Amino acid sequence: MLYEDKILIGKANDKGVYIFPEMANRHGLIAGATGTGKTVTLKVLAESFSELGVPVFLADAKGDLAGLSYLGEMSDNIKNRVDKLGLEEYGFCLDSFPVTFWDVYQEKGIPLRTTVSEMGPMLLSRILELNNLQSDILNIVFKIADDEKLLLIDCKDLKAMLLHIADNADKYSLSYGNMSKQSIAAIIRAIVSLEASGGETFFAEPAIDINDWFSQDENGKGWIQVLDCQKLMLNPKLYATFLLWLISEIYESLPEAGDLDKPKMVFFFDEAHMLFDDAPKVLIDKVSQMVKLIRSKGVGIYFITQSPNDIPDEVLAQLSNKVIHAIRAYTPKEQKAVRAVAESFRANSEFDISETISNLGIGEALVSVLDRDGIPTIVEKTKILPPRSMMGAINDEARNEVIVSDELNTKYASYVDNESAYEFMARLKARESLNPSGTTIDNNQNEKRNVNNTPTIRRSRSTSARTTNPRPKEYKPTSTTKRRTSSNYNRTLQSSASKIGRQVGKSIGDSIGGSFGKKLGGDIGSSLARGIFDTFLRR
Repeated sequence: MLYEDKILIGKANDKGVYIFPEMANRHGLIAGATGTGKTVTLKVLAESFSELGVPVFLADAKGDLAGLSYLGEMSDNIKNRVDKLGLEEYGFCLDSFPVTFWDVYQEKGIPLRTTVSEMGPMLLSRILELNNLQSDILNIVFKIADDEKLLLIDCKDLKAMLLHIADNADKYSLSYGNMSKQSIAAIIRAIVSLEASGGETFFAEPAIDINDWFSQDENGKGWIQVLDCQKLMLNPKLYATFLLWLISEIYESLPEAGDLDKPKMVFFFDEAHMLFDDAPKVLIDKVSQMVKLIRSKGVGIYFITQSPNDIPDEVLAQLSNKVIHAIRAYTPKEQKAVRAVAESFRANSEFDISETISNLGIGEALVSVLDRDGIPTIVEKTKILPPRSMMGAINDEARNEVIVSDELNTKYASYVDNESAYEFMARLKARESLNPSGTTIDNNQNEKRNVNNTPTIRRSRSTSARTTNPRPKEYKPTSTTKRRTSSNYNRTLQSSASKIGRQVGKSIGDSIGGSFGKKLGGDIGSSLARGIFDTFLRR
């Protein structure tokens, strides 16, 4: 909660323990064993930042953060905590906060989607669990798609692009290097597996616009974006990579801001160990660099995990605001880890940090933050405030009420299948089936970008059949006849030719599908009818 323009997170004896808003973007760490109070600390901080007018993003691993959207209840436990800490003099009161629910699987929130292109080859390789060779090939696939101005929106786009490259390996190997069909097939298998686990739902459009998250309600509270992760966390790499992508999107969408009075946004990364488990060094380096740079854009990142040792040293060194709940140490390795954590604090002469950190009660933590001069404060044994919003989960009816009333639900609820690489490849194959001599992609001559940035085929109506659909051989007259001049004969011949053209055009149009197929089929049919009729008249 806010008190004198500072974030009160707890009390050490009779002294308030605060986070200073101007130092909140120096990032932070919430750590502790299961059941020690990390979730309550997260809620208290999220409520405080929202009250400060700062937008918040957090991942809800267990569904118990949804209560932020409803007014809290003064239960006996809350009342005892308030009385014990003397919070009435600080103006403590129950409250609710503006919340938007998101869900990658579209079950417990507004659909949160992105595109294959926006995810990028490095993060996508981690999701697909590709080896180094396959990752290199995926990078080349993205490069080819960029060079040929093809959009990779969903999984079917990526599969279509891979199949096209496999079918034209000789052509592409000269410019991009060899890509074996076996490796391409392995990537496709990984994509199929991703689709089976829900990949077709979150690689789609409309993709999330991060700018929608930088908002306040009518009372000036920062909007809290809650991503339901109960199902997403069943795939740890997908969960961690998706959240890392969100951080990178936030970073790329914001300009440099320098030192601010308060953050532009605060991002809570729960179960942070999932990001770094088995992570390659290149990914850890990327995270470390991003954490360094995103501070200057006014964003604070707070990692939540069971032990500080779950975070690589190069990342841990940048987390200045630390709230460490009890860490249990039963083995020599765990005891060594506790000593390392204790040594990272600025010592307090009133207690032994190493001994205290293993004996903290529920709702207690060792807290050290940056003061207004950027100097770490002396560590304090702190009793954390109770949350002001509802504790625990909410029922599905209450959740749906929040979702339906949210303005963003109108923007993102409906799935849109825009034209992209898959549709382009389908048209290309249709043309190749009509032109066995082969058709190559030449976006510089044949493809123009429309207003929606999707590939389209541009032709003049008068030359469509001539340039793209040669007359099928089976309809070419083989007998030689003299030119007929009888008008009745001509009308009969024209009617028959038109009927044949319509039937062939309809068949081709139906095989391609969509409005484009109907138009192309109609053009082919008309041109074929004219060709048959003119051929007979010339005989």
